[in-house]
Amino acid sequence: MIGLLDYGGRDREDGGFGAIVLLHGLMGRGRTWRRQIPWLRRYGRVFTFDAAYHQGAFDHGIVPAAEEIATERFVADVGELITWIDRGPAVLVGHSMGGLHAWCTAAQFPELVSALVVEDMAPDFRGRTTGDWTPWFASWPDRFDGLDEAVAMFGEVAGRYFYEAFDDGRLHGSIPVWGAIAEEWGTRDFWAQWDSVRVPSLLVEAEFTVTPPGQMAAMAARGGQARHPQSAYLKVPGAGHLVHDDRPEVYRGAVEAFLSGLAR
Repeated sequence: MIGLLDYGGRDREDGGFGAIVLLHGLMGRGRTWRRQIPWLRRYGRVFTFDAAYHQGAFDHGIVPAAEEIATERFVADVGELITWIDRGPAVLVGHSMGGLHAWCTAAQFPELVSALVVEDMAPDFRGRTTGDWTPWFASWPDRFDGLDEAVAMFGEVAGRYFYEAFDDGRLHGSIPVWGAIAEEWGTRDFWAQWDSVRVPSLLVEAEFTVTPPGQMAAMAARGGQARHPQSAYLKVPGAGHLVHDDRPEVYRGAVEAFLSGLAR
């Protein structure tokens, strides 16, 4: 699996959860989780990987078929990864696109998932398009000369995130492909997949969320508590979309409390 990294940590025989798989967001990369990996290793063996079309310069120029960028394709990749790791059901920790893939994997392959952490992602973006992104993307340079240039364009939190995902300042994928991945979310909803989830889930929403208002709270209320009473919802004041980097102490506290509760 391209971009797969095993950071070690506690296995099940050591009292951990086995595998904890971190799923990045759109235009992200596995290595953008580096600040969360050290403390997560206390709870399980931590793995990251780069989703398809987020794997480096060789992704440029690719024009994939629609089925190759459908959510089901990414979910199949996650299921294959968990099976390959072979450490029992995994805890999936997903940000944005990764959160969607996490709960869809739990719905499609319930035997492979033991718990979910979903960060700032909702099931229904129908009617929204990526058209507003085009001028923003057009303003990006071919290569960012350094972290300072990325921070100047995106802000401190997002600038650091993007620069860590880039390859020496260059994009690690194709903007049109990334846009097409997001366009799918504007044509369908994923409520049925969420309603199929039967594992404990922590839902973390940013105050300045990019998700449609109220949907993450509705996810928690939509029968979820009855199906798995260990689930929880948290809206983080002052946080932007990258909650885990924008309000790291709050994010860590919520995730550690959630995982500790499962262990008990």
